[in-house]
Amino acid sequence: MTAPPRRAVLGALLLAGSLSLGGCGFQPLYGGKGAGGSAADNIPDELRQVYVASIPERYGQELRLFLQQDLAGAGPEDPTGYTLRVNSYVMNEAIDIHSDNTSGRTRATGHAHWMLYTVAPNPVLLTQGDAQTVDGENESFEQYFAQNLNQATLGRRVADTIAERITQQLAVWFRSHTTPAQRVVAPQPTYIDPNVMPNASNEMPRQSVGEDGMPGMAIGRSLPNPSGASETEPANGTLINQ
Repeated sequence: MTAPPRRAVLGALLLAGSLSLGGCGFQPLYGGKGAGGSAADNIPDELRQVYVASIPERYGQELRLFLQQDLAGAGPEDPTGYTLRVNSYVMNEAIDIHSDNTSGRTRATGHAHWMLYTVAPNPVLLTQGDAQTVDGENESFEQYFAQNLNQATLGRRVADTIAERITQQLAVWFRSHTTPAQRVVAPQPTYIDPNVMPNASNEMPRQSVGEDGMPGMAIGRSLPNPSGASETEPANGTLINQ
């Protein structure tokens, strides 16, 4: 007797597995529950009703485009029910420091805080959450144009991943109305810059640390929007009275 093809056996196993999961109560995150379910059960229709507000700068534009693509799915957009507002930034850190003070790799940490509102004269905040991702790229200082391309590609990858995670969190909320996990930023220590002198007011310039606990002056960290940093995320060069 001839043995069944391997592909047919795998297909039968996958079918059996999906049927068993369905019997245990597992259902696709982006799928509906059938004709008897409520309107909120049809997750793709709910996601298509989300309007993504403008996000500043080039990285924000790419993030918004990825969000629109993920939220619309395979169908047309109908952004009339909700408004999604996203604040996002990418922190670049120079690692693999060489003896000539150049870096062989850049690590990018992307963060986003999103808020979902109703569309109304007085919008109501329905839910909010946070998304994070870590990526990186190798530096090639001897190839200027290739380096620019690597940096642009890295930014797009971070934006794409952040958009996917926000879309997934929104889908979970539409399904269960469970409040998404939110990022808790713990106060970070600061380091005195040993290369400067205090000014006439006895103020000492300090360096904040990154998520790895290393001061910016040690690894060439770039901080986004230093003037808008919060108290728990002090900017490089903040003046602190002694």
